[in-house]
Amino acid sequence: MGLIKISNKNWALFASKILVISLFFSFYQTILVAQEKINSKPNIILILVDDLGHHDVSYYGTKDIRTPNIDKLCNAGMRFDNFYANSCVCSPTRASLMSGRYPEMVGVPGLVRSKSKDNFGFMKPGVELLPKYLKSANYNTAIVGKWNLGLESPNLPNEKGFDFFHGFLDDMMDDYYSHLRHGINFMRKNGEEINPKGHATEFFTDSACDYIKTQQNSKNPFFLYLAYNAPHDPIQPPVEWLMKVKQKEQGLSDTRAKLVASIEHLDDGIGKVIETLKRTGKYENSLIIFLSDNGGKLADGANNGNIRDGKGSMYEGGLKIPALFVWENNIPASSNSDQKALTMDIFPTICELIGNKSQPKFDGLSLLSILNKTKPKLPERNIFFSRREGNMLYGGQTIQAVVSGNWKLLQNTPYQPYELYNLEDDPLERQNLKEANKTEHNRLLSLMIEHIQKGGSVPWQKGID
Repeated sequence: MGLIKISNKNWALFASKILVISLFFSFYQTILVAQEKINSKPNIILILVDDLGHHDVSYYGTKDIRTPNIDKLCNAGMRFDNFYANSCVCSPTRASLMSGRYPEMVGVPGLVRSKSKDNFGFMKPGVELLPKYLKSANYNTAIVGKWNLGLESPNLPNEKGFDFFHGFLDDMMDDYYSHLRHGINFMRKNGEEINPKGHATEFFTDSACDYIKTQQNSKNPFFLYLAYNAPHDPIQPPVEWLMKVKQKEQGLSDTRAKLVASIEHLDDGIGKVIETLKRTGKYENSLIIFLSDNGGKLADGANNGNIRDGKGSMYEGGLKIPALFVWENNIPASSNSDQKALTMDIFPTICELIGNKSQPKFDGLSLLSILNKTKPKLPERNIFFSRREGNMLYGGQTIQAVVSGNWKLLQNTPYQPYELYNLEDDPLERQNLKEANKTEHNRLLSLMIEHIQKGGSVPWQKGID
C-alpha cells in the first residue's frame, strides 16, 4: 500500500480546519461552563444567632462594639431595616424559619423545653420543613448548632431533613464550656451523644468550617444552617475577649462588656466561616443569610436601637432583628430595604430562588423581588405575633400583637388590656391610642381574633408528664 501524499497547500488547509474545530469546541465548552454556572442552584448558608439586639452590630454605627465580619456581609449585600422575628423568643421563631408558617400553625407557639411543665411546643406531624424540601431539590443538608425544635423522635434534626447534625438539641446551655442544660448533655453528632471540649461558639464555628470543606468537591449544592447559641445568656465570653473589650472600652459596665465581648467573639467565628467559603471556592455561588431569632435581652445589656423594650416583649425591641442577605453578583452590594419582612419569609424566598414548582403551604412571602430589585415593595399585609408561656407571669396563656400598615395592636401580658400605637408617628410606642382611636382598635382586634382562631385549631402541646 502506497503512502498518501499531502501537498503543503492541502496540509495547511487540513491544519486550519483542525484549528477551527478545536476553537469551536473550546468556545462551546466555555459556553457550557458559563451556562452551568448560571443555571446552578446556589449553596445556602443560613446563620441564625441567639438574642442579638437590633443595634448590637457596628454597621448601625453603635460605638462600643465592633463586628467587622458582620459589617463585611452588610457591605456585600442587602440590609433589611424593618425585619421582624416571628416571635420574641427562640423556638417559635425557629419553627417559622424552618416551616415558612406562623409558629402556632405548626404547633410551636412557645418554647420547646426538656421539662414538660415548662414546654409549650411540639412540632405538628407532617409539616414539611426547609431541609427536607431542599433535599428533594438535590441539596446536601446540615445543621450545626442549636436546634430547639424537638428533643426526641419524631422531631430530631435527622428526621426532619438534615443529612448531618452537629450541635445542641435544647433551648439554652447553662455553661458554654460544659454544654449542659439542667445537668443533661444535649450535644449530639447525628444520633450520637457527644462531649466536645471548648467554648460552644468556637466548637460550632469549627464544625461549620469542617462541613464546608467536605462539600468542596460535591456536585450537589449544600444547605448549612448554622445556629449559634451566642450571645444568649449565660453571657460567657472567653476571658481574653473580655479583657480586650475592657481595655478598649473602659467606661462600659461589666454587664455590657461581657455582652460586647460575646458578640465580638461570635463575629470572629462568622468571619472564619466566610473565609472557609472563599478558600473552598464556594463563596461566589452562595446565598448567605444572617439573622437573629428575636430582640436582645435588656437585662444582659443589649442594644436594640431607638425602639422600645427587648427580648420576650411584644414591643418593637423584642421583635425587630438585624437581617442581611448576600449573594455576590446577584444581590446588590451595600443596598438596603425598609420592606416589612419576617422570619417565615425565608423559606418561600428560597423556594422561588431555586425554581422548584412544588411548594408547601406558606404563611410567608418570597422576598426575591426585593433582593433582586425587580420590585420596590411587596403587597401590604397584616402580620401577627404570639407567644405562649407558663409561670406566674403568663399562666400558660399567650401574649399577642398585630401590625397592619402603620398601626400596631399588642397585649404584652395576658392580664392587661390591648394597646394601640401608630408606628410611623410613634416608633417608641409611648402614646397608647386605644381610647382615642376606637375604629383602628376594633379593626385590629377583629384581625387578631380571627388569627387566634386559626392558631387555636392546631394542637400545640404534646402533653404533661
